[in-house]
Amino acid sequence: MPARARKLSKVLLAGGQLASLALFSPSALANDTTAELTTGGLVFAKSPSVEMRAEDLFVSEKEIRIAYRFYNAAAEDVTTLVAFPMPDIAFSGPDDNIAIPSEDPANFLDFHTFADGREIVANLEQKVFADGVDQTARLKALGVPLAPQLGATEKALDALTPAQKDELLALKMVIPNDYDVGKGEEHHLTPVWTLKTTYFWNQTFPAGKEISLEHRYRPSLGETVGTQLGSPDIEKEDLQRYETTYCTDEDFLSSARRAMGKPDKYGVSTSPFFERRIAYVLTTGANWAKPIGDFHLVVDKGAPDSLVSFCADGVKKISPTRFEVRHADFTPTRDLHVLILYRPKR
Repeated sequence: MPARARKLSKVLLAGGQLASLALFSPSALANDTTAELTTGGLVFAKSPSVEMRAEDLFVSEKEIRIAYRFYNAAAEDVTTLVAFPMPDIAFSGPDDNIAIPSEDPANFLDFHTFADGREIVANLEQKVFADGVDQTARLKALGVPLAPQLGATEKALDALTPAQKDELLALKMVIPNDYDVGKGEEHHLTPVWTLKTTYFWNQTFPAGKEISLEHRYRPSLGETVGTQLGSPDIEKEDLQRYETTYCTDEDFLSSARRAMGKPDKYGVSTSPFFERRIAYVLTTGANWAKPIGDFHLVVDKGAPDSLVSFCADGVKKISPTRFEVRHADFTPTRDLHVLILYRPKR
């Protein structure tokens, strides 16, 4: 398969790790499943005097928005480093599928952040690691883009000399990708390094005052063509993984079962749903001087006929597509994983 012919709908996971495809049905073809990258909120150096008074989180397939209100209870201003670590991007081979929302090699989540309504121009750091070694300078010297997902990156690898290619192979930065699409055997290289990207800036929290910080970005959506949820043939261990990760309860499963089509002549029923998955790191909200005073979460499933499941207490439906969670003095103990079963447009 040509390297760039593979799907590039890779999904980003919070904490920068690639989601395991083992969660999903083993019958799903690799090219019919994309893995999400986990994303999250802003990361701050822990402060004993700065309180997160409120966090308002909106999660949907199209956008994630987070609005914070902070209060500095100290007698002096507090200036601290604030960072937004983008999910790591890494391939293990040419058939990997990862959902990457934007073609921008740096800001591939279309990330924007604001302080008291004014957009912040953040600093950017990108580094490449292979086999545990920082190889950023080596790639820059060779004129190879750092982003492994770009077609330009593989073109730059193709243009290297044989000696340079052998060097990258020896350093475990690339692997061979040989294929024939009717024009004879072609020999290419697929990057298997890890790209780490972080936006960062210094933020001042004025003494005795409240400030707002907001940021938004496009999520990386994990997707699976079809689903076995609702099927009597789903393996118990697969069903348990869904229950553990997404809290899929009997009401959710019953809705999935009712949507199954009539059996064909072979006795096989097909679900009308495809899967989408969003992962978000909530537990960094536990790093403050006090619990989050007012936590507000809204999850939008996108379409009224879609099904959604996620783990949270006190979920309330507030519109045909939106679900709300509110907590006072909240300390998150688990991250958020959202499963959406949607009907693809025909």
